Amino acid sequence: MSEMLYQLDDDSVAFPPTDCALTEPNGLLALGGDLSTARLLNAYSQGIFPWYSEDDPLMWWSPNPRAVIDISELRVNRTLVKAIRKAPFTITLNQAFTQVIQLCADAPFRFDETWILDDMQTAYINLHQQGHAHSIEVWQHNDNTKVLVGGLYGVAIHGFFSGESMFYKQSNASKFALVALGQLLQSADIDFIDCQLLNPFLEEMGAKEISRENFLKKQQTAITQSLPENFWRPRTLTLL
Repeated sequence: MSEMLYQLDDDSVAFPPTDCALTEPNGLLALGGDLSTARLLNAYSQGIFPWYSEDDPLMWWSPNPRAVIDISELRVNRTLVKAIRKAPFTITLNQAFTQVIQLCADAPFRFDETWILDDMQTAYINLHQQGHAHSIEVWQHNDNTKVLVGGLYGVAIHGFFSGESMFYKQSNASKFALVALGQLLQSADIDFIDCQLLNPFLEEMGAKEISRENFLKKQQTAITQSLPENFWRPRTLTLL
């Protein structure tokens, strides 16, 4: 049976089943639609995410395999432990979401064209304002000012957190953000972070690939987990 690429209906936020995703390119499920809050939340609730470049149509993905970090396996090596003990940064939650997503789009290590286009930024800022997208910020204090030197953001549906992107301007800053996220989620008995696609940095931090089937089992369990009241309230985080 030949594979078929689905065109989304503009009048509906529904998606085809994830097992309809193409094998090449890996995980491409559908084209079109929009980045409305309703469509994005429906996508993430099924483990689907948008990813496209400026000259491409809007593309929706469900790759197989899928990259995840089991928080119990988050890798904090001796060098990072020493850096954390020195406490060179202040880490906050949901205090500068717009700055984080803008800096992720223009990260200095990103040599190819960004996929975090203006429309994507607007859509995820809307998600954040409605309480569905969250950021971890890493600040460095210089004299009487503080500078944002690292961070990450992602989408959360109950106990399911799907990481979108991260950036750093100082050594270890993105690692601090990821460790802070892991400890925050673990405090609510959440046991994994969805990383979507594996890359060398995530692999170094303990990410691994699992089948789409296994990922969706973990994901569907996670979205039934309730979180403590005001779990995502803006505040300063302390690394343990």
